[in-house]
Amino acid sequence: MKRLSALLFFVVLGAPLLIAQAAPDDTVVEEIIARVNNSIVTRADVRHAREQLLSELRQSDPATADQDAKDHEKDVLRDLIDQQLLLQKGSDLGITADTELVKRLDELRKQMHADSMEDMEKAAQAQGISFEDFKQNLKNNIITQRVISQEVGGHIAVSNQEIQQYYNQHKTDMDRPEQVRLSEILISTQKEAPVKTAKGETVLPESPNPEVVAQAQAKANQVYATLQKGAKFDDVAKQYSNGPTSAMGGDLEYFKRGTLSKELEQKVFAMQPGQYTEPIRTNQGFVILKLTEHQTAGVPALKDVETQIQEQLYMTKMQPALRDYLTKLREEAYIDIKPGYMDTGASPNETKPVYTTASSDAGNSSKVKKKKKLGLF
Repeated sequence: MKRLSALLFFVVLGAPLLIAQAAPDDTVVEEIIARVNNSIVTRADVRHAREQLLSELRQSDPATADQDAKDHEKDVLRDLIDQQLLLQKGSDLGITADTELVKRLDELRKQMHADSMEDMEKAAQAQGISFEDFKQNLKNNIITQRVISQEVGGHIAVSNQEIQQYYNQHKTDMDRPEQVRLSEILISTQKEAPVKTAKGETVLPESPNPEVVAQAQAKANQVYATLQKGAKFDDVAKQYSNGPTSAMGGDLEYFKRGTLSKELEQKVFAMQPGQYTEPIRTNQGFVILKLTEHQTAGVPALKDVETQIQEQLYMTKMQPALRDYLTKLREEAYIDIKPGYMDTGASPNETKPVYTTASSDAGNSSKVKKKKKLGLF
């Protein structure tokens, strides 16, 4: 269940608070950084976004995380405004995410091997994660992706001529060695409790208990029997595998010749795509390997890479198209930024809202009503 915190990194930031809070003495508790139509972005939202950006970068590359965070920090406020604009557009379009949210949460529950949503919530609380915030983040992600798909992606086309041209220009880049793509189901034997050495160091036993090995082998055989009955490999991997790839259906990516042990290489390179091995004993436990793809050496035929090229060209067009769309949304919105902060996605054609401040008391023009301080700048 420790995967829940990691799964948070695949979800965009949640919607900012809608109301700034004030103490009884009118002291501002939450500082507003930006107003986007009727929504706001607070200093806490910006701080949280920066922290999450750093966490994501540390997950991908700890060595360069701090520098990368500084490089991307200037766009944090822009991204928060982007999200508010997309959520508001989703509301205008009548896009909801309730049904999809339930489906996604159930998928996550299965990946975490949790028996119920209550178990997921307890796991989140144990890690200091607000489950309600997690659900809201996931819901926001679903809505924004639907808006992008409908309003931007739906208008992008990639022609056969563009695919052919890309293929002709990048043949050298596509030249590859023979390799196979594998998926795994690992039934681990590393279940022994750590022990202390004579020097007081805590380590795992050098070899697992024979009883643990026997239990793992029996479970691996049961899993293998389940596959032979027609169960989908990735579903079985998500349910039973103890490996770090279980959430991805056991996908291990590609292996060139010479990167696997001789025994495994002989087995998997001789298999046909879709075939899988019987349980194989390894240092980690018993593994069942499936061959998902076998690539021959050289430049692949166009038909073998056409889908990947299409996706590459689509994403190349998507980024500028999405930024143009977000610029248009800004020009149709009322956005006000606190001095000292900058929206790097701002358009010079934006209309800044004008706010009235005070009004005269009836019958006494010399007195001015003071508005209760709500943190507006």
